[in-house]
Amino acid sequence: MDFTFDARTEELRAALLTFMDEHVHPAERVAEEQRAASASPWASPPVVEELKAEARRRGLWNLFLPDSAYGAGLTNLQYAPLAEIMGRSPQLAPTATNCAAPDTGNMEVLTQFGDEQQRKQWLEPLLAGEIRSAFAMTEPDVASSDATNITTHIEREGDEYVITGRKWYISGAMHPDCRIFIVMGKTDPDGADARRQQSMVLVPRDTPGVTITRAMRVFGYEDHSHGGHAEVVFDRARVPVSNLIGEEGGGFAIAQARLGPGRIHHCMRLIGMAERAIELMCRRAVSRDAFGKSLAQQGVVQNWIADARVAVEQLRLLVLKTAWMMDTVGNRGAHTEIQAIKIATPRTVVGILDRAIQLYGAGGVSQDHPLAELYAAARTLMIADGPDEVHQRSLARREIKKYR
Repeated sequence: MDFTFDARTEELRAALLTFMDEHVHPAERVAEEQRAASASPWASPPVVEELKAEARRRGLWNLFLPDSAYGAGLTNLQYAPLAEIMGRSPQLAPTATNCAAPDTGNMEVLTQFGDEQQRKQWLEPLLAGEIRSAFAMTEPDVASSDATNITTHIEREGDEYVITGRKWYISGAMHPDCRIFIVMGKTDPDGADARRQQSMVLVPRDTPGVTITRAMRVFGYEDHSHGGHAEVVFDRARVPVSNLIGEEGGGFAIAQARLGPGRIHHCMRLIGMAERAIELMCRRAVSRDAFGKSLAQQGVVQNWIADARVAVEQLRLLVLKTAWMMDTVGNRGAHTEIQAIKIATPRTVVGILDRAIQLYGAGGVSQDHPLAELYAAARTLMIADGPDEVHQRSLARREIKKYR
């Protein structure tokens, strides 16, 4: 078994690590200060635009997109170690390289399912980093872990679709550069096949009838890494029929195609978060004394650090295997592995971050260190893109089926 990365991956890893050390990590505090001083807190701080320009100059742009006609043309296996590096600074690095959710998933949808006009109007400016986007699927009044529950109506009236519904935790919607929503709703609510009732349509943010009612917080944080989360109301918002993505009734299938790569991208970045937590734990342990010796000499601290290292190595191998399977047998063929990493990675990284916070004491829950914010992000991913229990249910059924 050969665990070495190929030459292109190694070249990009080296370039990205240098970019992180020289530009991204030094910009973290700058970005925080610029946001605090800004009259528009959801706008990108000036330093982010500087990072984007530098990333493009270095060829570190659209690395996530395997379609070489639009992106870097990397495989999932090549992208995995790069996303891990970006995960060490999730507030800045993915945005700086144009690899931030939800734009990544939306670009993948437009690449795979959009028509020529939709790609020209929306995909091209997203690829260029000129605009942001949002994905409107989750609803507050139903159990959205079951996507067939969605109640937003998309009704056809002549040459237009009329959208009515309420969404929340719509990532990206608070960013002032967000120009387009991909909205999932029901075009055939009474259809016999519950998975053919939904469709997806493109809804420009400035469409009459689209109202952002409030920003949604995550554990009290305003999540800038995804352009914020919002509650959005669609009150008979009208768009041309040509804004349909794919075909009527194809929304559920498009959602599944979108979420597969998104899940592994999250897990890749989570490993980077865990690596940063281990680094911070070690730095703290050698710099602080308690009860007559350094924290690094305390047996419980040594156990935390050792267990974290073992867990991260296990997770990385599973994520790399999943990436390799997605490349070789496709997302469907890697369904079990995608679900396995989505179950294992967030909960394990949450545990590592929890120990790191404990080691830092009051500082761990403060704004002076990144641990609390990383914890909030990791804990959210036990819910986002399908909660753990949904993946466990599906995975168990697949295992049991072998014995029926």
